[in-house]
Amino acid sequence: MSDAATNLTPVFDGHNDTLLSIAGTGRSFYERSETGHVDLPRAREGGLIGGFFAVFVPNADNLQERMPAQYEWITQTLPDIELEHDGQITLPYAQQFTFQQVAQLLRLQNEVPAEADETAGGDWSDPSLAIVWSAEELADRIANGDFSAILHFEGAEMIDDRFYALETFHAAGLRSLGIVWSRSNIFGHGVPFGFPSSPDTGPGLTDAGKELVRACNELGIMIDLSHLNEKGFWDVAKLSDAPLVATHSNAHEICASSRNLTDKQLAAVKESAGLVGLNYNVGFLRPDGGRDADMPLSVMADHIDYLVDKLGIDGVALGSDFDGAQMPQDLSDVSKLPNLIDTLRERGYDDAALRKIGYQNWLRVLEQTWGS
Repeated sequence: MSDAATNLTPVFDGHNDTLLSIAGTGRSFYERSETGHVDLPRAREGGLIGGFFAVFVPNADNLQERMPAQYEWITQTLPDIELEHDGQITLPYAQQFTFQQVAQLLRLQNEVPAEADETAGGDWSDPSLAIVWSAEELADRIANGDFSAILHFEGAEMIDDRFYALETFHAAGLRSLGIVWSRSNIFGHGVPFGFPSSPDTGPGLTDAGKELVRACNELGIMIDLSHLNEKGFWDVAKLSDAPLVATHSNAHEICASSRNLTDKQLAAVKESAGLVGLNYNVGFLRPDGGRDADMPLSVMADHIDYLVDKLGIDGVALGSDFDGAQMPQDLSDVSKLPNLIDTLRERGYDDAALRKIGYQNWLRVLEQTWGS
């Protein structure tokens, strides 16, 4: 797909929580909505060509409050199920919720309403979403202007310590896994949302977590380091034979949130030929750590400049956290992506650099991790 064909810089996004948003609101991915951040019509307007669609298992109280239909389904399906135990998500609950979310993404491939061609707009050849399983397939779909999704798990609570579930979900399309969200599980420890705070907040990976890294390498599942604490980061760096990737994190030097990466971590990412996707959450961008959406997009450009300086132009991408975080007011949903691209262009990034940041760097890392 040429930029001229759409007058937009194509963007493949490193992280969204759109599946959770759809399940919680009942909105359609194929119809324009004023709810949430991502649907196909607004994606077309903004130049989004796909992304990592996260499956995230909410804490029990959040599930009951925000997603009552899912809570009722799980508790009726397994009436004696315990959702949390000793502060951790239980495996039966995590797997039941994950089944629902994976099925939801699979159904989106087939849920193409008759009016989709009109609502999607543009001259894209295929209005539907398709899950991609290989770098070659993703490259072909991007070249054709088709919308693509990568199945990603944000936290491995649904994976058992013998990895039967990992192999099963891989067969269903899982190609990217964050070992933890910002909470502990049997594999490791997530960083709490602290500011100002170092990401060095606790012990590293458990023995099961180290085996999980090896299993992901063997299967060709990309490991996402976002949300993992610093000791866990270094455990992955020692064990993994794949590029180090943080799909939605920023520069700790600019915003001292525990969710961001230190210069030492960025150096390790560069050495591995890895990648960092810029997170759009204002609390991980603003130097004061504030949650005020009245933030100029120049702050995002500051992070991009810093990451490019530390990683090189081939090591920086975009990882929005759409539908899961507070966006800057000038990037209030996916249709506003051109505002960010224009800001970067004003900083001196030319078309070639914007294509790398927009999608080509993701293609490179995925090909190295998955194979062709």
